[in-house]
Formats: sequence, C-alpha cells, structure tokens
Amino acid sequence: MTFDNSKTIISLRIKLFIATVIFLAFIILTYMAEKIKYPLLGMSDTAWTVILAVCYVVFVFLPMYLNYQYIYFSDDGNNIVFRYFNAGILGGKKNSVEIGKKAFSGYKLEKKLFGLSQSIILYTQLRQGVAKYPPIHISALKKEERNKILRVLNAYAPRIKDE
Repeated sequence: MTFDNSKTIISLRIKLFIATVIFLAFIILTYMAEKIKYPLLGMSDTAWTVILAVCYVVFVFLPMYLNYQYIYFSDDGNNIVFRYFNAGILGGKKNSVEIGKKAFSGYKLEKKLFGLSQSIILYTQLRQGVAKYPPIHISALKKEERNKILRVLNAYAPRIKDE
C-alpha cells in the first residue's frame, strides 16, 4: 500500500494563501484606501482589525503548532517507508525513514492536546538493541489514512505500550 496526503497539504496551503490575501485586502481597504466606513456592525476599525488579526494568526499558526506534515507512506517491497516534512507556512527539513519489515519491532502512538496532535514513534531492531526514531506527526492525516497506517504497522509488529 502506498499513499500520501498531498491533497490535504495543497488544500491547506491554498487556504493559508487565501486567508493572507483577504487579511491584506482588509488592511488596504480599511487604512490605505479608506473604502470601508466605520462603525461597521457597531464596531470600530480597530476592533475589526484586532478580531481579524487574531483569527488570521490562529488560522496560520495552528497547523504549525499541531505539527502538520506532508507524509508519504509505503509498505511495498521489503521496507516500510515514511517520507515527511513540515507543511505550515515555513517548510521544514525533508526526512525519510526506511525500516526493513523483518527489523521493524513496533511503534508507539502519542496523542497530545486532547488528541489534536498525534505522532507515531517507530522502533527497529539493531544488533546493539532497539533503536527509536524521531516522531512522525500524523495530525494532518484524515482518520481513515491514520487507520490504514496503524493497520499496516500492526501487521508487521505490535504497538509498544507507553513507557
């Protein structure tokens, strides 16, 4: 099975771009062109600016806070492959994890912020013992995509209980 969440990440980036354009258009129309007349719905220009700025900042930084990542996953062949990078406004370093199916020794699912932020920690068997990989954040995956990955990982090795 092979899949990625590129459609979700592209949709996120388009929404971030549209939010930026709308916020900048509001600022230009309000303060530079003075086309919007205030009070609007009983609120001043300052109140509208603060409300829209807070909404914009939350909308833009929430994916970064929840560690949204582009994820490519494949279990075709002899390896389990994850390729991933941060998908917020600031892109991140591209990472790749390839673990032989026979060496794969399990995974741990971590949930934070009431389950909004989820990550998988993979483990592999080496001669020296068990190695632990850095977390792969799966918050940007749809529920069915997360379930597919977990089913595949369960097929190759059990989930490791919390330490």
